[in-house]
Amino acid sequence: MAFSMKLPFVDVVCDESLKNTYVNGKKLGYEFQIRLSNYRGHYLSCIEEFVITVDGQEVNSDDITFGLNEKEFTLRQLPSLISEFWNLIDPATISVFAPGGLTEGEHHIDVKMMLRIPYMAVPGRTTEREYAVLDSCGSKTLQVRD
Repeated sequence: MAFSMKLPFVDVVCDESLKNTYVNGKKLGYEFQIRLSNYRGHYLSCIEEFVITVDGQEVNSDDITFGLNEKEFTLRQLPSLISEFWNLIDPATISVFAPGGLTEGEHHIDVKMMLRIPYMAVPGRTTEREYAVLDSCGSKTLQVRD
Protein backbone atom coordinates (compact mmCIF):
# COMPACT_ATOMS: atom_id res chain seq x y z
CA MET A 1 0.00 0.00 0.00
CA ALA A 2 1.70 3.12 -1.20
CA PHE A 3 -0.97 5.65 -0.32
CA SER A 4 -3.98 5.74 1.98
CA MET A 5 -6.53 8.36 2.96
CA LYS A 6 -8.61 8.69 6.11
CA LEU A 7 -11.93 10.53 6.12
CA PRO A 8 -13.33 10.23 9.66
CA PHE A 9 -16.91 11.32 9.00
CA VAL A 10 -18.60 8.86 11.40
CA ASP A 11 -17.59 6.36 14.05
CA VAL A 12 -16.95 3.03 12.33
CA VAL A 13 -18.19 0.92 15.26
CA CYS A 14 -21.85 1.75 15.97
CA ASP A 15 -22.90 2.71 19.50
CA GLU A 16 -24.91 0.20 21.55
CA SER A 17 -24.68 -2.50 18.87
CA LEU A 18 -22.69 -5.22 20.68
CA LYS A 19 -24.81 -8.20 21.70
CA ASN A 20 -24.45 -11.91 22.23
CA THR A 21 -26.17 -14.18 19.71
CA TYR A 22 -28.13 -17.31 20.50
CA VAL A 23 -29.17 -20.36 18.48
CA ASN A 24 -31.71 -22.72 20.05
CA GLY A 25 -31.08 -21.10 23.43
CA LYS A 26 -27.29 -21.54 23.29
CA LYS A 27 -24.95 -18.56 23.28
CA LEU A 28 -22.89 -19.15 20.14
CA GLY A 29 -21.21 -15.81 19.56
CA TYR A 30 -21.74 -12.10 19.30
CA GLU A 31 -22.37 -9.38 16.77
CA PHE A 32 -22.02 -5.64 16.33
CA GLN A 33 -22.56 -3.10 13.60
CA ILE A 34 -20.12 -1.00 11.62
CA ARG A 35 -20.46 1.87 9.15
CA LEU A 36 -18.34 3.25 6.37
CA SER A 37 -16.41 6.35 7.33
CA ASN A 38 -16.38 7.89 3.87
CA TYR A 39 -18.27 10.29 1.63
CA ARG A 40 -19.70 7.53 -0.60
CA GLY A 41 -20.58 3.85 -0.57
CA HIS A 42 -18.35 1.00 -1.78
CA TYR A 43 -18.61 -2.41 -3.38
CA LEU A 44 -17.71 -5.20 -0.99
CA SER A 45 -15.10 -6.44 -3.48
CA CYS A 46 -13.14 -3.25 -2.70
CA ILE A 47 -12.43 -4.33 0.88
CA GLU A 48 -8.68 -4.97 0.75
CA GLU A 49 -8.17 -5.83 4.42
CA PHE A 50 -10.61 -6.65 7.21
CA VAL A 51 -9.45 -7.59 10.71
CA ILE A 52 -11.44 -7.62 13.95
CA THR A 53 -9.78 -7.49 17.36
CA VAL A 54 -11.80 -7.84 20.57
CA ASP A 55 -10.16 -7.05 23.90
CA GLY A 56 -6.74 -7.28 22.27
CA GLN A 57 -7.35 -10.71 20.70
CA GLU A 58 -7.53 -10.95 16.91
CA VAL A 59 -10.61 -12.86 15.74
CA ASN A 60 -10.01 -15.73 13.30
CA SER A 61 -11.31 -14.58 9.90
CA ASP A 62 -13.05 -17.95 9.41
CA ASP A 63 -15.25 -17.16 12.44
CA ILE A 64 -16.52 -13.85 11.01
CA THR A 65 -19.50 -13.20 8.74
CA PHE A 66 -20.27 -9.87 7.13
CA GLY A 67 -24.00 -9.07 6.95
CA LEU A 68 -25.30 -6.49 4.51
CA ASN A 69 -28.37 -6.02 2.28
CA GLU A 70 -30.16 -8.85 4.12
CA LYS A 71 -27.37 -11.31 3.16
CA GLU A 72 -24.42 -12.84 5.00
CA PHE A 73 -20.97 -13.40 3.54
CA THR A 74 -17.75 -14.96 4.74
CA LEU A 75 -14.65 -12.80 4.54
CA ARG A 76 -13.28 -15.12 1.84
CA GLN A 77 -16.25 -14.20 -0.36
CA LEU A 78 -15.68 -10.44 -0.21
CA PRO A 79 -13.17 -10.14 -3.12
CA SER A 80 -15.69 -11.69 -5.54
CA LEU A 81 -18.68 -9.53 -4.51
CA ILE A 82 -18.36 -7.07 -7.40
CA SER A 83 -22.06 -6.22 -7.49
CA GLU A 84 -22.80 -6.10 -3.74
CA PHE A 85 -22.90 -2.41 -2.86
CA TRP A 86 -22.56 -1.01 0.66
CA ASN A 87 -24.57 2.20 0.84
CA LEU A 88 -23.04 4.88 2.97
CA ILE A 89 -25.89 5.14 5.49
CA ASP A 90 -26.45 1.38 5.92
CA PRO A 91 -24.68 -0.34 8.82
CA ALA A 92 -23.17 -3.77 8.23
CA THR A 93 -23.58 -6.47 10.88
CA ILE A 94 -20.41 -8.30 11.85
CA SER A 95 -21.17 -11.70 13.40
CA VAL A 96 -18.53 -13.73 15.21
CA PHE A 97 -18.83 -17.44 15.97
CA ALA A 98 -17.53 -17.78 19.53
CA PRO A 99 -19.26 -20.47 21.64
CA GLY A 100 -20.13 -18.91 24.99
CA GLY A 101 -20.21 -15.40 23.51
CA LEU A 102 -18.81 -12.47 25.45
CA THR A 103 -18.94 -12.01 29.21
CA GLU A 104 -21.04 -9.23 30.73
CA GLY A 105 -19.41 -5.83 30.84
CA GLU A 106 -17.40 -3.66 28.50
CA HIS A 107 -15.40 -4.95 25.55
CA HIS A 108 -13.04 -3.06 23.27
CA ILE A 109 -13.77 -3.60 19.56
CA ASP A 110 -11.12 -2.68 17.00
CA VAL A 111 -11.91 -2.81 13.27
CA LYS A 112 -9.16 -2.63 10.67
CA MET A 113 -10.84 -2.05 7.31
CA MET A 114 -8.90 -0.86 4.30
CA LEU A 115 -10.88 -0.11 1.13
CA ARG A 116 -9.47 0.07 -2.39
CA ILE A 117 -10.68 3.20 -4.21
CA PRO A 118 -11.22 1.79 -7.72
CA TYR A 119 -11.50 5.17 -9.43
CA MET A 120 -8.30 6.61 -7.95
CA ALA A 121 -5.14 5.12 -9.45
CA VAL A 122 -1.92 5.98 -7.63
CA PRO A 123 0.13 8.49 -9.65
CA GLY A 124 3.42 6.97 -10.81
CA ARG A 125 2.16 3.48 -10.01
CA THR A 126 4.38 0.55 -10.93
CA THR A 127 1.62 -1.98 -11.56
CA GLU A 128 -1.68 -1.78 -13.40
CA ARG A 129 -3.68 -2.51 -10.24
CA GLU A 130 -2.24 -0.02 -7.80
CA TYR A 131 -5.01 2.17 -6.38
CA ALA A 132 -5.33 4.54 -3.46
CA VAL A 133 -6.60 2.95 -0.27
CA LEU A 134 -9.09 4.41 2.20
CA ASP A 135 -8.40 3.79 5.88
CA SER A 136 -11.85 3.06 7.31
CA CYS A 137 -10.56 1.74 10.63
CA GLY A 138 -12.15 2.44 13.97
CA SER A 139 -12.45 1.27 17.54
CA LYS A 140 -14.79 1.68 20.44
CA THR A 141 -15.49 0.23 23.86
CA LEU A 142 -19.04 -1.10 24.08
CA GLN A 143 -21.20 -2.69 26.75
CA VAL A 144 -22.37 -6.16 25.67
CA ARG A 145 -26.13 -6.67 25.59
CA ASP A 146 -27.72 -10.10 25.98
